[in-house]
Amino acid sequence: MDTNVSSLSSTQFPPNTTAYINATVKHFSVFDGCDHQVEAILFDLVLQCVNVFIGIPANLLVIAVLIHNRKEPSTSDIYLGLLAFMDIYFGFMTPISFLNLYIWESKKVWSSIKFSYGVKDTSGPLFLSCICLDRFVAVVFPIAFGQLKHVKYRLSLSVVVLGLTFAYSAAKMVGGLPNFEKVFTGEILATFTWMVVCNLSILWVLKRSRGAGKDEMHPMKKKAFKMVLSILCIIVFNYLPPVALFPFEDHYSPDVFRCYVQPVGFAFLNVSSTIQPLVYLSRLEKVPFLSDACIKKCTACV
Repeated sequence: MDTNVSSLSSTQFPPNTTAYINATVKHFSVFDGCDHQVEAILFDLVLQCVNVFIGIPANLLVIAVLIHNRKEPSTSDIYLGLLAFMDIYFGFMTPISFLNLYIWESKKVWSSIKFSYGVKDTSGPLFLSCICLDRFVAVVFPIAFGQLKHVKYRLSLSVVVLGLTFAYSAAKMVGGLPNFEKVFTGEILATFTWMVVCNLSILWVLKRSRGAGKDEMHPMKKKAFKMVLSILCIIVFNYLPPVALFPFEDHYSPDVFRCYVQPVGFAFLNVSSTIQPLVYLSRLEKVPFLSDACIKKCTACV
């Protein structure tokens, strides 16, 4: 929204907006400029509250499960753990955002909040792509996968992802970069394309691996397919809406884009902090610390 910076420099944008915030702005409010168009902003805030009450406990449980199963770890556990940690961090920033918008009105705190949104924008799709890559190699290239099981490879890839995440977040926090929204759109488009290719490749290999006239499938390959398929569902539901909406910014008026399109698009992305851990927990045969009845209730919506 760089073309609108000069006319909107005195307006506080809803959370997650990538537009530049003028350094002289002192007043913070989620409704500035959208006082009569608050529906989409409220929708985003409600979903962020879901992250606080459901997403944070679910992600803590994911980390607890990974620690509990550390003696028999999956090769993707490091990605799952880092993804859960990032989602917990993002969830804890929601009440801080509310306090800053209505009480503190601190520019430094607002910068920290923008940084957390950058972490959310980048860490989710990139770590999901890493998980998909891990399953892709395991199914399509099993021999190579056996040679690449050492944790050092996944640690190296995780460091790269964290570096990209923090670089993007820092740029978002500083603001003012031309066409910065296109970085996010390109990232989501690339990860979405990779997920589709990954799933189709795994499906093709699994179909060929079945016996003639039989529906049997190797348990490990079936598990890998379910994992990648669940990731694709997350990508489609959470990341496709902003990709489908944001490239058409010029077709909306500035107020409509700022007050409706952006909050709705980011709302779908933000709630992935709840959906991702619930999807992971729903795929487990047995969840430590919780009864089966409790798990069924918690994951009934997944």
